[in-house]
Amino acid sequence: MTGPITTPPATDPRADADFLDLPSMLAEAARRHPQALALADGERRITHAQLDAMLDRVAAALQREGLGPGDVVALIAAPSAEYVCAFLGALRAGLAVAPLAPSSTPAQLMQMLADCEARISFNDRAGFEALAGQQLPASLAARPPRPVHLDSSQGGLSFEEWLASPGARPAPVPIEPAWPFNLIYSSGTTGTPKGIVQSHAMRWAHIRRGSATGYGPGSVTLVATPLYSNTTLVALIPSLAWAGAVVLMNRFDAGEYLRLAARHRATHTMLVPVQYRRLLAHPDFDRTDLTSFVAKFCTSAPFHAELKAEVLRRWPGGLTEYYGLTEGGGTCILPCHQHPTKLHTVGPPAEGHDIRLIDAEGRELPPEAVQRGESGEIVGRSPGMMTGYHRQAAKTSEAEWFDADGRRYIRHGDIGHFDEDGFVVLTDRAKDLIISGGFNVYPSDLEAVLRRHPAVADVSVIGVPSEQWGETPVACVVLREGADAGLGGEALRTWANAQLGKTQRLSAVRLLPELPRSAIGKVLKRELREAWARAGA
Repeated sequence: MTGPITTPPATDPRADADFLDLPSMLAEAARRHPQALALADGERRITHAQLDAMLDRVAAALQREGLGPGDVVALIAAPSAEYVCAFLGALRAGLAVAPLAPSSTPAQLMQMLADCEARISFNDRAGFEALAGQQLPASLAARPPRPVHLDSSQGGLSFEEWLASPGARPAPVPIEPAWPFNLIYSSGTTGTPKGIVQSHAMRWAHIRRGSATGYGPGSVTLVATPLYSNTTLVALIPSLAWAGAVVLMNRFDAGEYLRLAARHRATHTMLVPVQYRRLLAHPDFDRTDLTSFVAKFCTSAPFHAELKAEVLRRWPGGLTEYYGLTEGGGTCILPCHQHPTKLHTVGPPAEGHDIRLIDAEGRELPPEAVQRGESGEIVGRSPGMMTGYHRQAAKTSEAEWFDADGRRYIRHGDIGHFDEDGFVVLTDRAKDLIISGGFNVYPSDLEAVLRRHPAVADVSVIGVPSEQWGETPVACVVLREGADAGLGGEALRTWANAQLGKTQRLSAVRLLPELPRSAIGKVLKRELREAWARAGA
């Protein structure tokens, strides 16, 4: 039993403002709560006053370099206090930030640096080594980004050496709502990075929403996902904006997460489904004191109903699932603790968000079809939508849909329907839909059946070419530890097909030690398809 759920404090009255910029809110947090904890990074503790002073030093150093509004800096590093200070200090100088995934290939990193035209690249050892020896693209050769090392492990100009002197103050920069806040590079499962331009106005929408979920003085957010991910930023930014504290993890480890949560009396966290699963399976979970939690959040990957139910049963505090895109569009919010019979959904559209359904031809489904529960591709509109993909007008157009009145929506790429109460039920990704013998086969339906087998720990169903059917569904399965060693793919296929419709039946099941996932837990189906093709199955 989890015990009572703590009610978050009342919304901060500043949330009623039309717009507040994050750098100004951070300065206000330092004035109101100078000695309160802002960042914990290992054994280091940084107060809000110290954080504010560090942001001034970063902004002043950038201005010393001649940088200002319209310029971009990149970050290629693991989470650290220096990373957060470089990110937020650049915003104070009016710059946009491009946080890049160190796990990207060197070629992808160079492509992203060239695309965003970064003037400075803040790196740690891993980021530095990823770029070492790489030939600069022609567009970067004339003005390569200046490297600044967030640690001193590899020599060169260190962050401390680069900073402006203690006590330095930058020239004030009034932030405009439409200015770019960051460029989030999202490759999804295509492997082709696209720079998603998010404005200060979009981030304000996230900050404003966060004020109603308990972020504020005394809140402690445990961050266990990469700082280059929008998943992380939608929790970290409101935490600091409302004068809360953030505890950083350099990388996720279930045992260390539980230790930090208990030590810091964490109140908030944002995790992806695979992290929830690993935490619940850890032997220390049930003996760790997690009663301080007020709110837990989840996004970025499918969050299955049975896992939500287990989190609610075993982990104190509320649980909220956010469904949406880094690009913006419409967001759905499911407070799972308030709607235990709706765990198969992602919730209703958030206040002020408009979700529509369109058919394969891009036509909006009529109201009577929506009321009947017919499925369509999800498109959404909200105050927090991307400006567009950076320097990719054609890709931006592909992601947009306009209604009869010319209002702009973002295509989510997911297929779903509304239930009788207006909650959105996801069916699948449109691009993952398998058309076998002319019939639509939804991988999530097949995955749900396989998950019912007691030996199955994880599963992903993909479509592969078939001479007979055009495409045919196959399953990649990870068995639970201790599962029957004699259980093979063919036995699982027979078991599953006995419960599936004729047009859904699996052609093959392959057992894998693990599924390939992105850093934020999304199954990389593209890699599964490529591996299947290489194996000639």
